[in-house]
Amino acid sequence: MSVPTATPAFTEEWEEWHRGKDARLAAEHGFLAITGLHWLSAEPQRVPGAPGTWSTGPDGVTVELDEGEELVVGGATVRGRHAFGAIPERGGVDAVWGGAVIEVARRGGHDVVRPRHPDHPLRVAFEGTPAYAPDPRWVVTGRYVPFAEPRPTTVGASVEGLRHVYDAPGRIAFRLDGRELSLTAFNGHAPGTFTVLFTDATSGVTTYAANRDLRVDAPGPDGTVVLDFNRATNLPCAYTDFATCPLPPAENRLPVAIEAGERIPHERRA
Repeated sequence: MSVPTATPAFTEEWEEWHRGKDARLAAEHGFLAITGLHWLSAEPQRVPGAPGTWSTGPDGVTVELDEGEELVVGGATVRGRHAFGAIPERGGVDAVWGGAVIEVARRGGHDVVRPRHPDHPLRVAFEGTPAYAPDPRWVVTGRYVPFAEPRPTTVGASVEGLRHVYDAPGRIAFRLDGRELSLTAFNGHAPGTFTVLFTDATSGVTTYAANRDLRVDAPGPDGTVVLDFNRATNLPCAYTDFATCPLPPAENRLPVAIEAGERIPHERRA
């Protein structure tokens, strides 16, 4: 695998990637549009920014809509009582309510509702995420070392008391500034890829304190991977308190300063 050099193309490619990442974050119904995080129980409750009365139980989430209220779920209009059914962990259903989307999801073993309104001030005022200038020195070649069996790994969350469990298929070993380091990897969104949650010596100083995320492409035939720390990103919890982001496992707290990737959002500095 080749390592990028300090060319205009390298910088332009990074800038295009960063613009795309911020655009997804600030999309009409993206994370910056979330107006609240509401934990459901068997007791029916009203949810600010959403219609109806919400509850959950052994059969999953249910909403009781008032007369004249309706949601669009999976393209179908629903009125009165609607059962969303059991939602898998880290899964979710989006219900459309006028110009808003009502997210119904399951996180850390709990059912939640998160209304997403495009006019939410956090989204409207968003001016982009500050980041270090891209630098090829932070593109590091590593080696993927698979575990004999995937290891269920429990990590904390940005919400106090919440826990997430991920299967860790292996670790990534690499050398940086003369130090031998490694990171536990979780499965990525695409088959064969990885996602790495980490902190480092910049965390809480110039980068977000709780976590950053790095996506890693599938390894080559010899296990070689490329860690491009220029693309270390903030998770949604860096911008909003209505996210349930996982924290890195303890072994992913790097003792070096990774002065690359995204920095503390303007919203948190304010």
